[in-house]
Amino acid sequence: MSTPEDTPNRVVDLKLRAGNVAANGERLGELLKLVRGIALKRVNGLVSTLFENVDDALFHLAERAESNAMQVQFFDGMREVRKKRQLVERLFQEQLSQIFNDFAAGRLKPVRSEVAASNTQGLSLVDDLELEDSLAISSMVAKAENRLNRTLHLVNQRLSVISGGTPVEDANNPIGPAPLCQAFRIAVREFELELQVKLIIYKLYDRYVMSGLEPLYDEVNAELIRAGVLPQFRHQLPAGVRNRGPAAAPGAAARGGNGPVEQQATGAAGYSDEPYDSVTAEIQAEIYSTLRNLLANRRQSSDFAGESGSAPSQGGVGAPNLSPTDLLSALSILQSQSIQAQAQAQAQADSVADAASAVRQIKQELLDQAHRLGGAATSEHHVSSADEDTIDLVGMLFEFILQDRNLPAPIQALIGRLQIPYLKIAILDKHLFAQKAHPARRLLDAMAEAGKSWSAESDVDSKLKDKIKQVVETILNDFDDDLSVIEHELAGFEQFVHQNKRRAELAEQRAAEVTRGREKLHTARRNAAKEILGRIGDRQLPPVIHNVLSRPWANYLVLTDLRHGNESAEWKNALQFADEFIWSSFPKQSDADKARLRALLPKLEKSLKHGLSTVAFHEGDVRALMQELTDFYQRLLNGEELELKSAQEVIAENAASDSAAGAEPGANPAESTIVNQSPVEEIVLTSGNVEPEPLESLQEEDDHVVAARNMKVGNWVEFIEADGNRERAKLSWISPITSKYLFVNRRGLKVCDKSVAALAVELRRGSAVLLEEVPLFDRALDAIVERLRQAHPAGEKSPEKAG
Repeated sequence: MSTPEDTPNRVVDLKLRAGNVAANGERLGELLKLVRGIALKRVNGLVSTLFENVDDALFHLAERAESNAMQVQFFDGMREVRKKRQLVERLFQEQLSQIFNDFAAGRLKPVRSEVAASNTQGLSLVDDLELEDSLAISSMVAKAENRLNRTLHLVNQRLSVISGGTPVEDANNPIGPAPLCQAFRIAVREFELELQVKLIIYKLYDRYVMSGLEPLYDEVNAELIRAGVLPQFRHQLPAGVRNRGPAAAPGAAARGGNGPVEQQATGAAGYSDEPYDSVTAEIQAEIYSTLRNLLANRRQSSDFAGESGSAPSQGGVGAPNLSPTDLLSALSILQSQSIQAQAQAQAQADSVADAASAVRQIKQELLDQAHRLGGAATSEHHVSSADEDTIDLVGMLFEFILQDRNLPAPIQALIGRLQIPYLKIAILDKHLFAQKAHPARRLLDAMAEAGKSWSAESDVDSKLKDKIKQVVETILNDFDDDLSVIEHELAGFEQFVHQNKRRAELAEQRAAEVTRGREKLHTARRNAAKEILGRIGDRQLPPVIHNVLSRPWANYLVLTDLRHGNESAEWKNALQFADEFIWSSFPKQSDADKARLRALLPKLEKSLKHGLSTVAFHEGDVRALMQELTDFYQRLLNGEELELKSAQEVIAENAASDSAAGAEPGANPAESTIVNQSPVEEIVLTSGNVEPEPLESLQEEDDHVVAARNMKVGNWVEFIEADGNRERAKLSWISPITSKYLFVNRRGLKVCDKSVAALAVELRRGSAVLLEEVPLFDRALDAIVERLRQAHPAGEKSPEKAG
């Protein structure tokens, strides 16, 4: 490119004739290449910075995840991003290059309308994933365009010049927020991510890429000015562009909130205390925006139906609205009136009333009470659209609570009493639904999470149930309009949960250690039995040899395995003794064999005495056994005929003898670390199977098997016994030996242990039910969104188009 000194007249005239445009085409093409080079270098650098921070952000979120399921999602997302980062970066670069090629050829279509299509065509026309994806992108684009309106407008005008006079706007600017977001959206489709993780990456893209566009635009403007493209056109923004307000995400007006999504997410109270909390906060705000849009669609449909003869919604057109003060006063009266009635109902039984009826009743009572307070002056007043949405949202929230399978009925009934206070909170503070860190929302989630673990068996002293009841009654009696009451109860409840959690964790550790010890002992016993029976086989041996191997020496093998492992020198020496001991019992015909036996006997005696002392064999029994062996070997060397029997015969005779003598089979009174029967006797007297039991599996890989195998430590299950008794238990530990699951109750006490196959069978027949790990409020919002979408099915015409 020529330098300023080489080019005497470098100002590009906007009114160039077609011929002049063609003559200057080569130089304009060079300027576009300049812009392209600057953009690719800066944007690719910003994207690289983004991915360098994704790992840390997901790791921090995983550490603070409210459930094991969410933690797994974040860790899976980290692995997926690491695996495919280079591919996605390359695809993003290819998308940017294609955008510039299309722009140079005049083929670049406005992108903004494509990004926000789901918002303009109706929320019901797209599925959940596409809707959330579109909301995230359109919100990002809207904020960036409004924040960068001045510098972006200057870039648009100068790009219009170097493209031959073709109008350039935000949506078809190759370095505008909309094309850049669309390019990233296409590239990240290569990631196989859960929606939550994908939305977090979008928010990080907004933070690291969108926020870094202003230096890019400044550099592009500076270079084009240096090249003579509109050098005097610096601050001449049209009034409509200059006066654009702060960024507002799509649907902000419908929300009836006090500001844009970003403002809704942080809130005046500033509940967020970590930098990366703003990511999830903005996602919550987007969900709230979706809810308000869906409610607006429903209200619009309801009003349209009212024109055809149905009852219209409360928000009548042209009618004055009841003020929030009127609603709060009416709610306070209803709250005081309902305390005694609800307490009586609670004292009689922990029952859950008809949820839908209760919701409608409270809403109607609220309106009647508000009109009575205002007298004739307010008899024709209606509830505003925003307040009606709030009333409906709170109603649907508590309807979900009263139907939530995660909560036992007594806990449902207790928490359900909070509907009126939470309606007051929602009217006072719109952030209840938009902000995950809101204290009232955290309190509801905390009570639901603790209540999920409740059962009559695990709460025999009613401490948990009484604590939830105390929190509910304090709010009902003390809460008027001061959120400090909620914050105080939240702090107290969290302290209560923390204290009980610590005690439960200690009990869990003990339960896991006991189970781990039993499994190690069981495995060691099976290993010992397998080795002894493998060496004896069907051989006919003298009873004294059988007795030594199947009783004290089998127990010595068990202890050796537990203390040193079955790869240790001690274990190998113990097996070598068994081999030599068996060989020593065979008849010796040659002088060489007899000489070898005489040389071996001192070594066998030494090893046997060591083994017997290890298993605490009584000294008198040791002397008696040694004398018996001495007599046996003397007879063997003399060539006398000896009695031979199989292991099964000897063990059966010993069991019968012990039983007749009133002793437990195989009892060793001097031994406390080994169960009564020796491992060999246990195998022989039961099934005779010496192989470890394989992990049970079902023939078909159905959903129940997959669900059982995918369980993580911390997941909760409700077990339903044949008599209808219910016990809630948490997966506390997974055995690395047998893969069995250890379940404990909320106190950390063992409930049961089950194999994957056994759990899958119970899930299939309904005697076990997996409880959800997602916090109550989040699950409620998802259920409400789905309910509203079903009420406005895909393809249904909106009221304004119905005619």
